[in-house]
Amino acid sequence: MDSLVVAAARALAAGDAIGALKRVSLRDDPPALALRGIAMAQLGEHPGARELLRRASRGFGHHEEISRARCVVAEAEVALAMRDLGGSPRGLAAASATLEARADRANALHARLIAVRRLLLLGRLDEAASMLGALDLRGVPPSLTATAYQAAAEVALRRLRTAAARAALARAHDAAERAGVPALIAEVAEARAVLDRPAARRLHVDGSEQPLRLADVEALLGSGALVLDACRRGLGAGDTWLPLARRPVLFVLARALAEAWPGDVERNALIARAFRTRRPDETHRARLRVEMGRLRALAKPLARIEATARGYALVAADPSDDRTGAPNDRREVAVLVPPIDGEQASLLALLADGAAWSTSALALAVGASQRTVQRALVELEAGQRVRSVGRARAQRWLAPPLTGFTTILLLPAALPLT
Repeated sequence: MDSLVVAAARALAAGDAIGALKRVSLRDDPPALALRGIAMAQLGEHPGARELLRRASRGFGHHEEISRARCVVAEAEVALAMRDLGGSPRGLAAASATLEARADRANALHARLIAVRRLLLLGRLDEAASMLGALDLRGVPPSLTATAYQAAAEVALRRLRTAAARAALARAHDAAERAGVPALIAEVAEARAVLDRPAARRLHVDGSEQPLRLADVEALLGSGALVLDACRRGLGAGDTWLPLARRPVLFVLARALAEAWPGDVERNALIARAFRTRRPDETHRARLRVEMGRLRALAKPLARIEATARGYALVAADPSDDRTGAPNDRREVAVLVPPIDGEQASLLALLADGAAWSTSALALAVGASQRTVQRALVELEAGQRVRSVGRARAQRWLAPPLTGFTTILLLPAALPLT
């Protein structure tokens, strides 16, 4: 490897993409093409970077397995930055195995961290945590240590363990300072700032709202109160969690009852909200009784749902207590909603990271069909909440960042759009 390639590689390791390009921009040999591709990726020119890395990979001979594997890893990271999540992870896993077998431990670890970040974008937290737990960070470069602790912090944030997230980000900050890469230091600082931004809103009976940070949300969920969580679509109290993301009618009914607590909700109002009709008849009332029966059975470990003269009421008491519902046995009810309203909140949360997403990647991340995502994007574009760039298969979608908010609670796992 000649001196210019070595100097360019050192410049890239320090985060100096322009300096690297100055050394290899006029060269077309495979090592220079690979370095140019990485530099272009650092500058945000992802399509050009991907093409350069592919050319470099094709240019390396069969005896240069390490170089080709490194190109595969770099291209996978570019795909991640482009939010192209539809490809198979097998190529990245094979490249990681090749690098591990050839004693290139740092790049093998880098490949695994890319796989972890992909799993996090797809909401597969258990798999990401399992992969992170198997990593050995001894003796690796501080930049990779910082990235690993950032991923660990994101897993903790998604699970609402703010103390663990804060500790992981502190370690990431120390590692980033040792690495001395300005972009990495800024990335960790932004992740730490997330902890102090509002992550959700708590609705009160009088119609007022209270912004909550992640630590406040964690404290609320651990307080023993019955929480209607519209961010993750479910009911929770303590360690008990009732997911309703796949039961939209039951979730709407539960939310209506929680918002009216400690009062009740009139039957016609519940019908209008759950079934979207303003002219209820006997069939709607019969359906309401059926759905309320289902919700009552599901919510039994957490609360009671009682019929009243007007409609139904939520009694947030231990269901094992007597039917008198003594005041000391009653729980508080809290309604938690996302920082942004609307049925497309999950889409907006994903797009608010500033990256350009394809519809296929968005569909994977939210667990919906690509056609459903396309319809939702058209509606958001009509409301000037998102914009598209490119055409056909190259089309990507962006949204302005949610200033002052963190969207982490909107991305706990794949959720339906409606």
